[in-house]
Amino acid sequence: MRLVEQVQKDMIGSMKARDKEKASVLRMLLSRLQLEAKEAGGELDEDQEIKVLTTEKKKRLQSAEAFHDVGRDDRASMEEAEAAIIDTYLPRAMDETELQALVEKAIADAEATEVRDMGKVMSLLMPAVAGRADGKAVSEMVKGKLAGK
Repeated sequence: MRLVEQVQKDMIGSMKARDKEKASVLRMLLSRLQLEAKEAGGELDEDQEIKVLTTEKKKRLQSAEAFHDVGRDDRASMEEAEAAIIDTYLPRAMDETELQALVEKAIADAEATEVRDMGKVMSLLMPAVAGRADGKAVSEMVKGKLAGK
């Protein structure tokens, strides 16, 4: 089952269960997925759907951080709860050792020897970690490995 279909099915289920918060988040996700599909001119593939959900989750976490900074912990909690709902539709996050192995393989495949080769490494690595690891963390890890060589 495609991700957009699963979100739609779960949204209907949460509406029937009168879970307003979850239904609201799923309605927003469905809307974003459908909008992205329309802009792409057809159905999204799985990687594109994951990218949309990852972006939405990231927005919620950034908003939560901003709300914490201004002392609005109630709103921050709501944003974190929305991010948690979105997270249930994303693939399992990559653990540190799995990510390190992929980084080392990408560095070897790209024959990278210094930090300026980072673009080649990242272009090989990001499709493999899409939706399973934060791009900023991956970038820092690659930079650290290349600087340490």
